[in-house]
Amino acid sequence: MGPVRGIRKRKKAEKKGEENASGSGSSEKEGPVDWWDEFSRRINGVQSPSKVLDKFESVFKLSRKTFDYICSLVSEDMMAKSAHFVFTNGKPLSLHDQVAVALRRLSSGESLVTIGDSFGVNHSTVSQVTWRFVEAMEERGLHHLQWPSTEAEMAEVKSKFQKIRGFPNCCGVVDTTHIMMCLPASDPTSNAWLDQEKNHSMVLQAIVDPDMRFRDIVTGWPGKMKDWSVFQSSNFYQLCARGERLNGKRLELSTGLDIREYILGDLGFSLLPYLVIPYEGKELPEPKAQFNKWHYATQKVAQRALARLKDRWRIIQGVMWRPDKHRLPRIILVCCLLHNIVIDMEGGVQDEMPQSHKHDSEYRQQICGTVDINGVHLREKLSLYLSGRRMPMPP
Repeated sequence: MGPVRGIRKRKKAEKKGEENASGSGSSEKEGPVDWWDEFSRRINGVQSPSKVLDKFESVFKLSRKTFDYICSLVSEDMMAKSAHFVFTNGKPLSLHDQVAVALRRLSSGESLVTIGDSFGVNHSTVSQVTWRFVEAMEERGLHHLQWPSTEAEMAEVKSKFQKIRGFPNCCGVVDTTHIMMCLPASDPTSNAWLDQEKNHSMVLQAIVDPDMRFRDIVTGWPGKMKDWSVFQSSNFYQLCARGERLNGKRLELSTGLDIREYILGDLGFSLLPYLVIPYEGKELPEPKAQFNKWHYATQKVAQRALARLKDRWRIIQGVMWRPDKHRLPRIILVCCLLHNIVIDMEGGVQDEMPQSHKHDSEYRQQICGTVDINGVHLREKLSLYLSGRRMPMPP
């Protein structure tokens, strides 16, 4: 599959599967002993019920409620196909077993052999089950990653952004990160994936809302591709150029300023009529320096979202060992879908995660330098408005 160049809305197709699938190939039991009790004993030995329950989120990086919801999303696709997966003892893997194996692979980043040994399955089974899960999530989970579809939903996004550092009519924040890969020297295409920091990598660009939910992503391009080029290759860029996105209601401010819809980005992007970047330079006048601090404090939402994505779904953290470069964009997409599902299902749980915003620590800030005069005018109006409100300085 080629690069995932922006996500288009798809008709919701998921159907509720069996929410209470039988556990781990054994007969269904009454009482407190459920699928997780049996599964945890297989991977951890006999423990007290309280310790077993406490361990669930540490193993899968999400709540049991979210796990069950994911099972309901993928049940039809994962259980309808002919492949018959079994544990090494010959017992078949239930729906819950398969989802558990796939989530563990994506969340831990551990090798196929390590996961296979801990779960009692062959490493090839781990690979096949994980890929089946990825395919099912692509088909059934895309409605968790889409641009706000109603005026009320967009109004809520704008209101939450304004509460961060005062930016009015802001619809999102864009940032990029690199998924690093270890490629064989014998691969004749490996140099195509060598980026400016001399790493083999694939880029992920994400537009994020104030709740750190991904609203649009682009991935699949080599890491050496500049941020502004990735953005200009996206479906989002084409929609904006045709006036089909970021072309909603303009905001009349009390100062008489007229502000259109826009997103924020760093200096790696062009200054466009709908994409506002900071002022460039170190010795800036006080109003511009203040604007940059407010801008940076708001843009940290995207940085934290990408940091949390990598922290929770560690298959894309660190350096991936010889990945299939055609499948990797789809794995990245599914990790983004899972990231959003956790937010949609658990809400405030995200606040308990580390507040680090470092997701590309080995990479230097890119500088684009391209400006559009209408973007200049929009940034000046925003700077004037924020300065007039006498916003408190970000910490």
